Amino acid sequence: MPELPEVEALAAFLQEHAVGRTVTRLDLAAVQAIKTFDPPLSSLAGLEVTGATRHGKFLDLDVSGLHLVVHLARAGWLHWREGLPTAPPKPGKGPLALRVHLAGGPGRDGEANGFDLTEQGTRKGLAVYVVRNPAEVPGIARLGPDALELDVEQLGALLAGRHAQLKGTLTDQTVLAGVGNAYSDEILHAARISPFKMADKLTDDELLRLHAALREVLTGALDRQLGQRAATMKGEKRAGLQVHARTGLPCPVCGDTVREVSFADTSLQYCATCQTGGKPLADRRMSKLLR
Repeated sequence: MPELPEVEALAAFLQEHAVGRTVTRLDLAAVQAIKTFDPPLSSLAGLEVTGATRHGKFLDLDVSGLHLVVHLARAGWLHWREGLPTAPPKPGKGPLALRVHLAGGPGRDGEANGFDLTEQGTRKGLAVYVVRNPAEVPGIARLGPDALELDVEQLGALLAGRHAQLKGTLTDQTVLAGVGNAYSDEILHAARISPFKMADKLTDDELLRLHAALREVLTGALDRQLGQRAATMKGEKRAGLQVHARTGLPCPVCGDTVREVSFADTSLQYCATCQTGGKPLADRRMSKLLR
């Protein structure tokens, strides 16, 4: 799933490549992706792209005061196209959800380029909104503070009232915006804290380590992503991971084997030596340290 660093980098990419250009056409290929009807998607045609930003894991394209807001969900992505087919796509065929045609731009001689929003797999969660104010998007209205905007005292106050496992707390967008499954694994590994530590039971030292890891992991990933083409960002993310999606491989820090806890529709990865005092976590939903 694209998280804060990738969505921030995509916004920067669109700032460079889309801002100042005019939306000429929008092709909706997956009807279930559009979540709003007023203003209609067609109202963006003929308007200029004036900005691109991020709200948590939501990508926001400002189109002359209207907002094309996208949540890429688990398997969605943005693909920049240097030249788009003139024929409209067939609805429901392949991974394409929405195609945005753009005209104008320096050095492009009016060529119609643009981008595709796609989603792989059978479980479709990619969501597109056209709104007058980003706060009209329910997921944005519910967002907690941005993960990169908290100082250590604010983070401590946020966690103090959360009697829930730290892994779930970090990925709850109503508590903290921008962190998903992958970077929460990376942050907890860097902080040397168990994913099942209760959020309201952190010691002062653990809180300091968690805040430092939060900033280090996210800013490090963002530094690697900025300036990348959209096509290379996923690979850059995978290359920088220490434990997430590395089950069975050696931990880059201590050499222990990276372990996994699986749930119904997701999983987490961790290093027992670095994070749980060498004790493996039981692989079940209400897992506790094995005794």
